[in-house]
Amino acid sequence: MTVIGIGADGWNGLGPAGREALHTAEVIIGGHRQLALLPPECPAERVPWPSPLRPAVPGLLAAHAGRRVAVLASGDPMFFGIGRTLAEELGAGRLRVLPHPSSVSHACARLGWPVEDTEVISLVGRPIAALARCLHARRRLLVLSAGAATPAEVAALLRDRGFGPSRMRVLEQLGGERERHLTGTADHWPHAPGDALNVIAVDCAPAAGTLRLGAAPGLPDQAYEHDGQLTKRHVRAATLAALAPAPGELLWDVGGGSGSIAVEWMRTHPTCAAVSVERDPARAERIGRNAAALGVPGLRVVTGAAPGALDGLPTPDAVFIGGGLTAPGLLEACWAALPGGGRLVANTVTLESEALLADWYRRHGGELVRLAVAHAAPVGGFTGWRQAMPVTQWSATKPAGPTAPTGPAEGATSP
Repeated sequence: MTVIGIGADGWNGLGPAGREALHTAEVIIGGHRQLALLPPECPAERVPWPSPLRPAVPGLLAAHAGRRVAVLASGDPMFFGIGRTLAEELGAGRLRVLPHPSSVSHACARLGWPVEDTEVISLVGRPIAALARCLHARRRLLVLSAGAATPAEVAALLRDRGFGPSRMRVLEQLGGERERHLTGTADHWPHAPGDALNVIAVDCAPAAGTLRLGAAPGLPDQAYEHDGQLTKRHVRAATLAALAPAPGELLWDVGGGSGSIAVEWMRTHPTCAAVSVERDPARAERIGRNAAALGVPGLRVVTGAAPGALDGLPTPDAVFIGGGLTAPGLLEACWAALPGGGRLVANTVTLESEALLADWYRRHGGELVRLAVAHAAPVGGFTGWRQAMPVTQWSATKPAGPTAPTGPAEGATSP
């Protein structure tokens, strides 16, 4: 199968190898817009992609097995394109990919932006709330649009997140005869929906007074909607350091509360995933709102009590237990779910749960620490320290291979 990148310049922008593959193909699969760019002298049967696309791919490929198939893709097929799906379905060895300059390459060329310094976010088939994770002062973003309405939607999100002064430029039909550029700010976006084929360039600029959200864990507590069940900022930063998220890893956040640990785990890298388990339905809904507001709408929220609610969840790379430590079997279930090398971190402020963590520390090792934070506060006309409740934290890495039993040690009692 040959996968051919094609741009808004259509047939004229294709190289000899791409034209030859299309001339000799028996079947050409692509979007309606892409198929319309081909000249009549391409004799192959033309098959448009159905919608939704991803579930239809196996059947469509099976229907044309044994025939010479060419697939049309926008720009570079391996950059947010159909090439990834086909490689996963068929294996890379069965594909011949002929890339075209991507819309990102064209846009950066028009804007004078270095590609390597530009963050790219695709909103094609993805929630617009994901854009919020990337909003930082002076950051340059290229947003791959889902359609003609996307620029106005992006402007609305920027205003809602306090980035209304951000400059926006919409680049339509890049590389084609109908290329057009539109300019404005998110606060005052004056343009009606234009061409569906567009890329949005954003120069991020926060409004005065916008709460600053850094890239490192430990966001301000004010960034979260909560009812008091919130791992506070300094303890949260220490907890994320102990969990040590890495790209592509999955976290179980057990006893989610406001979801702050799971949210900041996912904010560390776009490929990080998390499941937040919370037994209280109101708090579970609040976790979803926090995730959307802070740019990680993909956070999965499970409403239910652990350990029962953990059944059927995908294997985690790390587990955080922020509540319910004394629930029968919870620590045992979380430890058993981890693969070798997986990390478990548990926080508590009660003596009963602290005794339980001390017992697990004795049997499994790791680190047992007490985190104490004090804040300066007025004392009459002076200033003194106001101590927050100390947090006891146990963190451990599960060894590979058989491990010792996880039940109570001989002579020990569990609260």
